[in-house]
Amino acid sequence: MPFATLPRTEIRLALVAGLIACASASPVRAQYAQGVSATIEAASDERRRGLSWSDGDPVLRGSVSVPVAQGFSLDGTAVSLWGSSRHGGAEAVLDLGGSYVRQIDGWRLSAEARYHLFPGASGQGYGEVGGGVGFLIGPANVDLNASYAPRQPSIGGENLYLSALAMVGVPGTPFTISGRIGRSSGDVRDPVQAARLRPDGVYWDHGISVDYLKGRWFAGVRYANSSIDGPMSRHAGARLIGRVGLAL
Repeated sequence: MPFATLPRTEIRLALVAGLIACASASPVRAQYAQGVSATIEAASDERRRGLSWSDGDPVLRGSVSVPVAQGFSLDGTAVSLWGSSRHGGAEAVLDLGGSYVRQIDGWRLSAEARYHLFPGASGQGYGEVGGGVGFLIGPANVDLNASYAPRQPSIGGENLYLSALAMVGVPGTPFTISGRIGRSSGDVRDPVQAARLRPDGVYWDHGISVDYLKGRWFAGVRYANSSIDGPMSRHAGARLIGRVGLAL
């Protein structure tokens, strides 16, 4: 029986099991110095680029990163969505891809390619590529990034996301404070489908986070908001989001 036609309860049970298995899978760590890394966490919302992907509901998230060469890794993340209205009733999103990071003196260069799958919904998947540069300004790490999803029917055109992130650790504490701002734009061919990622056309999002890391445990609280207003602002307005998790 195709996955999309399974009863909703069975899909949810399978997704929870998959999230736990994905995050707790810890293959032998001896191949590369960094080793395989994995995390599992719970969050009060799945908000990306100022938009809630889970209709404002809590989610489970599992991720794993496997180094395959110097600076290059294969990555996977699974997030429960429990019937997201933004993504055609999808029960989850699976982000699969690879990333490359290289440190050159005080500069950190990165590139990635990723495909987003949406179990429980048909015709919703889309891919994007991205790159970024990071550097230090005093005690702060600053990252400038760009992500581009070329024209695809599932997103009604193309999508370009530009963002800036600044992060600083609080001296003598396990706390980190960060702030970010981003801008979404792109060509629109199908306004209905384009509203998935850009419900108000070109828009800005911003946020501030405080994160805590102690051993393998981490927690955080994030304020997220966007410039989206009017009837398209549902699940896009100001929100405090909490999370707690474990690195495996």
